Amino acid sequence: MELTPTKEQLLAEYGRTRLELQAWLEKATAEDLRRRSNGTKWTNEELLFHMVFGYMVVRALLPLVHLISRLPRPFGKGFAALNAVTGPFNVVNYWGSRAASTFYNRRRMGRKMDITIASLARRLDRETPVSLARSMPFPDRWDPFFASRMTVNDVYAYPTLHFDFHARQLSLEE
Repeated sequence: MELTPTKEQLLAEYGRTRLELQAWLEKATAEDLRRRSNGTKWTNEELLFHMVFGYMVVRALLPLVHLISRLPRPFGKGFAALNAVTGPFNVVNYWGSRAASTFYNRRRMGRKMDITIASLARRLDRETPVSLARSMPFPDRWDPFFASRMTVNDVYAYPTLHFDFHARQLSLEE
C-alpha cells in the first residue's frame, strides 16, 4: 500500500486480507493451527486471531481519534503518554489474544473479520477528505505501525499493515 492510500485502496486491501484469512482457515488442519508460529509465542490460531484483532482495534479507535483530534492538543498528548505503560500493554496484548482465540477460533474468527471489515467499510464511506486528514498523537511504542502522530487515514491503513506483517509469521503448511 502506498503512503496515503485512497478509500478504494483501503477497501481493496481489506477485501484481500479477508479472503486470505478465509483461505487459511479453510485449508488449515487442527495440527496446523496448534503449531507455534514463527517468531512469536502464539500458535497459528492465536496469531490469526491477533491479525483479526487489529481490525477490531481500529473499529474501536476511530471514534476516539475523531474526538481527540478535535480537542486541544494536551488531550492528544495524554493519549500518546500511554507509551509509559508499554510493558503492561504488551502483556495484555499477548494474553488477550491467547484467551480471545479460544472463543474467536477457526469457526468464528472469519465471521468476526467479515463483520468488522463491513463496519469499517461503511464508516470509511462516510469519511471526507477533511475527516481523513484529522490527526492526533499516538503511543508509538505500542506497535511498530503506530507513528507518533497518526491521521484518521493512517488508522484505517494500520490493520492491513499489521495483518501483512503477522502473515509472514504464520507457519501454516502450504
